[in-house]
Amino acid sequence: MSSTQLPWETPGDVPDWRAAGLRYRSVGFHLRRRFGGRVRRVSLDAGFTCPNVDGTVAVGGCVFCDNASYSPSRRVPRTTIAGQLETGIAKLRRRYPACDRFIAYFQPATNTYGPAEELRRIYAEAVSHPKVVAMAIGTRPDCVADDVLDVLQEFAGRTSLSVEFGLQTIHDRSLAWMNRGHTYDAFRDAVARARGRGFEITAHVILGLPGETWDDMMATALAIAESAVDGVKIHNLYAVKGTPLADQVAEGRVELMERDAYVHTLIDFLERIPPSMIVERVGGHAPPEYLVGPAWCLDANRLREEIQRAFLERNTWQGRRFV
Repeated sequence: MSSTQLPWETPGDVPDWRAAGLRYRSVGFHLRRRFGGRVRRVSLDAGFTCPNVDGTVAVGGCVFCDNASYSPSRRVPRTTIAGQLETGIAKLRRRYPACDRFIAYFQPATNTYGPAEELRRIYAEAVSHPKVVAMAIGTRPDCVADDVLDVLQEFAGRTSLSVEFGLQTIHDRSLAWMNRGHTYDAFRDAVARARGRGFEITAHVILGLPGETWDDMMATALAIAESAVDGVKIHNLYAVKGTPLADQVAEGRVELMERDAYVHTLIDFLERIPPSMIVERVGGHAPPEYLVGPAWCLDANRLREEIQRAFLERNTWQGRRFV
C-alpha cells in the first residue's frame, strides 16, 4: 500500500487529489487541473432580485441574507457587466499579478430570475471578455424553468459553466424557517432537469441551522452524495447586521456553532460525499463591519488550519465513509 493510499482504496483507484497530498478535492485543485494554472473569480451583480423578496413566493428574503455582506459587487455602485469585469480584474491583478484568467461569477441574488432573452444578453456580455475563461451562476432551484436551462446549456457550449443551486438543507422545516419559499423537492426537480446539459451543478449547504441535529446534517450529506451533483459549497450559519437572524441571535433564540463543532461536523459531512465531488468552499464569513457572529469565522486562515489538523488527527479523507 502506498503512503497516499487508504485501506478502503484499491490499487490504481487513488483519486488524483489524494495523490497530490490533499484531504479533499478543493476547487483550487480542480481549477488548476482544468485550466493548467490559477483562475480567480470576479463577482458580478446583474441587478437581479429573488422571488422571496419581491413577493412572488414570499417577502423579506432569507432570514440570514444581506447580499452586500457576502458579495463584493453589492458593496459598490453597479455598472455594466463589462465595467464590473474590468474593475474586478484590475483589482485582482494588483493582488495576484501573475493571474491572467478569470471566472465571471454572477453572485448576489438569483441570477436566473429573469426572461430567457435577458439572461442570454447578460451572460453573453460576460463571456465576451477576453480574460474570462469560465462562468459561474448562483441561483435558486425554483428559478430554472426549462427555457432558462436551455440558455444555460447554450452557454455551456461556449465556456466552462458552473450553476450553483442554493439547497442549504434537505429539511423542509429548516427551509421554512429560512423563508426560502421552496421545499427540498424543488432542488431534486432542478437537478434532474439540469443534469446532462453540459454544465457543472453545485449545491450550496449551510451547517448549524437551528434545530438541526448531527443526524439531520449527515442526512443532507447523504442526499448530496445520492444526487450526484458535481460540487458542493459548505459554510457555517453566521449572522450579519440588519437581518432577522441577527435579531434572533441577539435575543438568544438562535445559537451559532462554535468553531470546533463546525470543523468536526464539516469533516463528518465530507467523509460522506463522493471523492469525485468538487468542494468549492469549507467556510464563510462577512466583512467585520457586517458580521454579528460567530467571530471565529473572520479568521479564515485559522479555520483552514483547524480543518487540516482535524483531518490529520482523524486520519481521514473526503469520501472515507461514502458507500
